[in-house]
Amino acid sequence: MNIKKWCCRKLDKNRAVEIANENSIPFFLAMMLELRGIRESSLVSEFLSEEPEFSDPFLLPDMEKAVERIRRAIDNCERIAIFGDYDADGVTATAILFSYLEANGANVTYHIPDREREGYGMSTEAVRSLHEQGCDLIITVDNGISSCEEAELAKELSIDLVITDHHRPQEKIPEAAAVVDPLLSDRCYPYFSGAGIALKLVMALEGEENYGEIIENYLDLAAIGTIGDVVPLTGENRTIAKWGIRQIEKGERAGIYALMQEASVSDRRLNAALVAYTIVPRINAAGRISSANEAEKLLLCEDPDEAAELARGLCSVNASRKDIESEIFEKACAELAAREDLFYDEVLVVSGEGWHPGVLGIVASRLTERFGKPSIVISVSESGYAKGSGRSVEGFSLFDALSSCSDALIQYGGHTMAAGLSLSREQIEPFRKKINEYAASCDMPQPQLLIDCRLKPSALSPEIPKMLSYLEPFGTENPAPLFELAGMTIESITPIGGGKHLRLRLVKDGAAVNCIRFGVTPEEFPYLPGDGIDLAVTLETQNFRGTESLSVLVRDIQFANEDKEAEAKEQRIFEKFCRGAALSREETAVLLPEREYFAALYRYLRSTKNLPKDLRILYRRCELSGFGKLLTALQVFEEAQLIRRNRLLESFAIEMREVTEKKDLFATETMKRLSAV
Repeated sequence: MNIKKWCCRKLDKNRAVEIANENSIPFFLAMMLELRGIRESSLVSEFLSEEPEFSDPFLLPDMEKAVERIRRAIDNCERIAIFGDYDADGVTATAILFSYLEANGANVTYHIPDREREGYGMSTEAVRSLHEQGCDLIITVDNGISSCEEAELAKELSIDLVITDHHRPQEKIPEAAAVVDPLLSDRCYPYFSGAGIALKLVMALEGEENYGEIIENYLDLAAIGTIGDVVPLTGENRTIAKWGIRQIEKGERAGIYALMQEASVSDRRLNAALVAYTIVPRINAAGRISSANEAEKLLLCEDPDEAAELARGLCSVNASRKDIESEIFEKACAELAAREDLFYDEVLVVSGEGWHPGVLGIVASRLTERFGKPSIVISVSESGYAKGSGRSVEGFSLFDALSSCSDALIQYGGHTMAAGLSLSREQIEPFRKKINEYAASCDMPQPQLLIDCRLKPSALSPEIPKMLSYLEPFGTENPAPLFELAGMTIESITPIGGGKHLRLRLVKDGAAVNCIRFGVTPEEFPYLPGDGIDLAVTLETQNFRGTESLSVLVRDIQFANEDKEAEAKEQRIFEKFCRGAALSREETAVLLPEREYFAALYRYLRSTKNLPKDLRILYRRCELSGFGKLLTALQVFEEAQLIRRNRLLESFAIEMREVTEKKDLFATETMKRLSAV
C-alpha cells in the first residue's frame, strides 16, 4: 500500500511580487518561478529566454583529449566504432555521433549490444569482434565507465578507447585515451543524459562557430534521449528538451515523423510528456524485445517509405512488450502475495525463471509505484545466471544499497533511482537479506506527492495553464505543476467515456468545479457524494470550436484533513512486526487492538455490503481510531479464518467467511506475539 505524504512547496509571496515587478511578468508566473527556486533576475531571464544557450563543452573532463583523438582518427581514415546502448538514450546518442562522423567523412560503424545475449555495456566478445573488423578506435556512448576489463583488452589489441558516459563511476576507472563523464569532475556541471554528452562531443568537434548547425541537425535526437533517460529537466537539459521538441515538431527527421504518425500523435501539440509516453517507449521496445538496431535504422533512415515500415514494426514490438510486461507484473505480484516474508520487506526483491530481461525495469517501476518501496525484479536463466533491474524512491540511493551488497553480486551499476545487477541463482536470497539489512539501517523515506500550492476554486480560469506553459518542458526536478483543491465536497459523480472515466462536481464556499478522473470506473471510485475531500490536480486549457475552457484533471484524492504521515508511520511499524523485528512497548501499543476494537470492526465488516478495497478508505468509514490497530485486527481476523484477503489487488479485497464456531482472537499467533512484548 503506497501512502504518499502530500507536501506543499513553501512560497515567499514578497519575493514573488519582486520577481513579477523586476521582470514585468504576471504574479502567478512569478509565484511559480519562486516556488521552484528561480528567483534571481538572471535565472528568470535564462529560464524564460527564447534563445537557446549552451555551456562550453570543453568544461567536461577529458573533452580536449577526446576531440584530439577523434579528429586524428578522421584525418587518418582510421576505422571508428561507436559502442552504444539499447535504450532510447543510447540509441539516440549513437545516432548523433554516427551521423556526425559519417557526414564528416569518417570511416565509422556502430555496435549496439543485444540485451539478452550480450547484456549492458561493453563485453570482451564485442571488443574482439570489432578488432576483427579492423577497428582502430572505439567510442562508447551511454556506457563504458565500468568497463575496466574491456578497456584492458582493447589496449592489448592496440585499439584506442574514448569513453563517453554519464553513469556513476566505481572505484576503478577504465584506462582509455579519454574518459568523458561529468561525474568525474568536481565542477558544478549539468548531469547530462548519454545523448546530451554525445551532443556536447559533436559541438566540441565542430567548434563554437557552427553550434547553430549542430543544434539544427541533432537537438531532436538529444531531446528524446534526455527525456527518455529521465535526467533532471533543469538548466541545459531543459534547454535541450525545449528546443529539441521544437525541432521534432518540424517533422524533418523521417524516422521520428513516421513514428509519430504511426503512434497517432503527429497532429497533437508536442510536449515532453507526449515524447515520454509515445516516442521513447517505442524506441525502447526494440532493445527490450527484439533488436535495438531496428530503432537505430529508423533514426538514421532518410526514406519516408522505409521509415514508415520501420515505424510500424516498432509499434508492433511495443504492443508485444506491453503484453509481456503485464504478464511478468502479475507474476511478481503473485509472488509477493504468496510470500509474506517478501511482501513486508522494505526493499521488494522478486524473481522468476525465464522472465524477459527487457521489461524488468518497467515491472520494477510499477511495483515501486504500487507499493511505495524500492523494488528489484530478477530473471533467472536455465544456467542459473540471474539479471535484475531496480527502481527506487526519492531519498533512498539504490546504487549505494547495491554497493553495500557487492559481495553477493557479479556486477552492478546505475544511478540513485535506477540500477541494474547480475548475480547467481544461489545468491538471490542472501542478496535480498543483505539489501534489506542495509535498508533497515537507513531512515526509509515516505513517498511524497509534491504540491506547488493550494488554489481557491473561485480563482480557476483558462489563463492559468497559459502561464504555466512558460515553465515547460516538464520532467524530473521540473514536474508539471500540481495544485491542491482543499476542503471540497462531492456533489455528484457521473460516469463518462462509456463508464471508463468519471466527472466529479465539487463545491466549496458557493463555487462549483467540474473535474475529470481518468481511468477510474464508478465501481472503483471509493468516495461518495457528501464526502469532504482534498484533490491534487493539474490544469489544462481545451479549445472547442474557438471557445477556450479549463480542464481540471484529478491526479490524487484523499479525505479532507487526512493524516497520511501518521498512517504511514503506523504501517511501517506493522510491517516491521510482520518481518519479525523486535518492537518497543510504544510501537506495540500502536498495533495492539483492544477487545472492543475487534468487536466494533467486525460489526462494521459484517454490516457493510460493499467493503472498500482501499484500507485507508476502510479506516475512515469504520470510524475507529488507530490505523496500525486496523492492520493488526484484519490480520488476526484472517488467521482466525473470519475473513479472506486478496493481496493481488492494489489494496486488500476483503471477503467475509461463514463462521460456525466461536473464535478466540487472542489465541492467534499475531496476538500471542504482540501480547508477549
